[in-house]
Amino acid sequence: MNTEIKQSPSNGSMSELAIDARSVVKAFGVGDARTVALKGASFSARQGELHLVVGPSGCGKTTLLSVVAGTLDWDEGKVEVFGTGLDGMRRSAITDFRRRNVGFIFQQFNLIPTLNLIENISVPLLLNGAGRRISEEKAAELLKRVGLAGKETKRPTQLSGGQQQRVAIARALVHEPRLVICDEPTSALDSETGHQIMDLLTTAARAPGRCVVIVTHDPRVYGYADRITQMEDGRVKAVLDGEPLQRFVQSTH
Repeated sequence: MNTEIKQSPSNGSMSELAIDARSVVKAFGVGDARTVALKGASFSARQGELHLVVGPSGCGKTTLLSVVAGTLDWDEGKVEVFGTGLDGMRRSAITDFRRRNVGFIFQQFNLIPTLNLIENISVPLLLNGAGRRISEEKAAELLKRVGLAGKETKRPTQLSGGQQQRVAIARALVHEPRLVICDEPTSALDSETGHQIMDLLTTAARAPGRCVVIVTHDPRVYGYADRITQMEDGRVKAVLDGEPLQRFVQSTH
């Protein structure tokens, strides 16, 4: 996979925040079983940016992005996504906001086994009111872009893990969400396919008014980042860009 360090774009949209999460606290369990996953974590990502979140397993990366995406309630702190404050919103309003604005790439794929690939990819468009014909046409286009043309009628169980990952990525991008959140999108992919997927995600991040945030342990993708947030023990340890980012990327190869 490409390890060249990419330069951040210089357009003005980079100064506009896609995500602004401040002093977020999230705990699971009660009493002696209570575990604090986020300990006042603050995180921001800009429009036009591909932003990586890295750190050891269990440090709170996925929990933080689940809060940002509105799929997980939190205990303290403020969260804004494209200027919309999620704290205080009704759950139904958050669900509607997420359906229109957020695309997810899950580590476990979460494909629907009874649907074929075109039907799986079409789901976000159909949920947002698009017609079936238009939805399936866009799904077929995305399936081709992730290298799976000709497999439109296959079921997820007929695919390898890497192929299922590519279908999950196509599904996340098909409705052109403003924010794409990815949990280990290259974990099941070889270097060549991973390179193609990261190019696709980089293109998505550069679209006007959009942002891509990726949780990853894969050092092969670090060179694609505009910025990298390092987490440790439920907190943000550092945010790297410019020369510190370049040194970090070079140190991992």
